[in-house]
Amino acid sequence: MKKRLISTLLILSMTAVMAAGCSKEPASDSNGDKTEDTSSGSNTEGNEGIEGGSITFMAPDWAIPTDDQLKAFTDETGIEVTVNEVGWDDIRDKMVTAAAGGQAVADVVEVDWSWVGEFYAADWLEPLEVSDEVKADMPTLETFTKDGNVLAIPYANDYRLSYYNTKQYEDAGIKDEPQTWDEVYANCKTLKEKGVCDYPFALPLNAEEKTSTYLMWLAYTMNGVVFNDDGTLNKDSVLAALKYEEQLIKDELVDPADKTSSGMDAYKRILSGSANFLTGPTSFVSKSTNEEDCSVIGQITPILVPGKDAKATVTMALPEALGVTKFSENKDAAKKFIEWYTSAEMQEALNETNTAIPTLNSVLKKLIDNGKIQNAGAMMEQAELIASPFPGGVPSYYAEMSNAMYNAINKMALGEMTADEAYAEMEAKVTELAAE
Repeated sequence: MKKRLISTLLILSMTAVMAAGCSKEPASDSNGDKTEDTSSGSNTEGNEGIEGGSITFMAPDWAIPTDDQLKAFTDETGIEVTVNEVGWDDIRDKMVTAAAGGQAVADVVEVDWSWVGEFYAADWLEPLEVSDEVKADMPTLETFTKDGNVLAIPYANDYRLSYYNTKQYEDAGIKDEPQTWDEVYANCKTLKEKGVCDYPFALPLNAEEKTSTYLMWLAYTMNGVVFNDDGTLNKDSVLAALKYEEQLIKDELVDPADKTSSGMDAYKRILSGSANFLTGPTSFVSKSTNEEDCSVIGQITPILVPGKDAKATVTMALPEALGVTKFSENKDAAKKFIEWYTSAEMQEALNETNTAIPTLNSVLKKLIDNGKIQNAGAMMEQAELIASPFPGGVPSYYAEMSNAMYNAINKMALGEMTADEAYAEMEAKVTELAAE
């Protein structure tokens, strides 16, 4: 999701080739290969008989298993795991540099949803085989699929879910939760007019990634489409969503601070009661019950995302995954590790130790049903509506496209452009990128 212009890859490639031999880091691709072990989240073929060996694993802090978990894997398989904990922002850059030089940054590596198109275009990831059973139970897998090839196995779920403050609704005399985006808007106006909440709609508007993805899922849930089959923006859908945001800003239903603060700060306003409505990460289910994060515990309810005429029939996911690169010299062992890491048993364990939201819906349901995930609301129902807004998968030029979108939105938020002008600017860039 960070800046990575595909047009710079040739330059990076030449630089890395000249420096080849300096970096001995492995790169990675994600694994969904299958074995006959039906208890695992992803199954791998060709790993039978693997004994011993070692692999390197590069991931951010939130993805690192405990020492006891890693020891259990080694005891079971004989495979030693060397962990390289790296900041999320740096992983992609390390992957690009190493892979451009034909080297592996790690045997197993973090693969963000927004990197998939770029990594696939550069042929850095090993296509993986995943059983139909796993595909049916792991809808976020679609995000990591390009041209029918599974490139990574998602380990941490992050799909869009809506939240609203029920006490504020009661104080304003609003009886029912919103079903449509028009109802959200009308209710926000009521909350403001009655002095219950000055800026009821939490909306990221700064020039950053969360601003562009918010527009995408707003258009997606509002109209069921964001991009045309050729990769260009669907004008009717995206412009309608952009004008919806413009109206929220004009009516002062969004905190002016949202225009320049981080997207996460905009999201967090619902946790303090300074916002009433949020469509955002699933992590806010847990945050809404944590006294360290939330000052209005018991007032926030997770609900299905609104749609145009009723609740939306789709939601967008922004998950994290693990992959194995084509440059790894330990592919079988790496696949075995990902098979273990994304299994149902480990997904449940990683929710306990790392607060990761399971990508297997069966595991998510189990944790909700047994109360390990509290205040779940519509979390499970929403998980069953996960889909990808990208007809051909995440494009290789995603970073450039996102950059054009969030800069145009920010200009609109600051009053430098109208919604029509902002749309025209982003449309021109996306059309140019899609044609390359």
